[in-house]
Amino acid sequence: MGLDRKPEPTIVIFRVFTTKPRDLIALMPELDGDGRGTILSYMHIGQHSGAHYDRVIDMSRPAKPDEYADLLAELQRIGYDPIIRQRHPKRRRG
Repeated sequence: MGLDRKPEPTIVIFRVFTTKPRDLIALMPELDGDGRGTILSYMHIGQHSGAHYDRVIDMSRPAKPDEYADLLAELQRIGYDPIIRQRHPKRRRG
């Protein structure tokens, strides 16, 4: 095993905040954010951070492929193997 190891597939949900500046966020609902009930997220500005899944969903809309293309490419460059989803079936509201 060397540096040629293929990255593990990661579910990624791309969202756009509905308030200005309408930033794009990539949610990774199966990866722990900071150990405080958050998931991992990624943005161009700020890079990795913890995020509250339900809060982000409430404040955003699904991103379109042309909107998230650059962020997808950035995730792939840094070693992710994204599996793109619109929502995460394991994280349902009660």
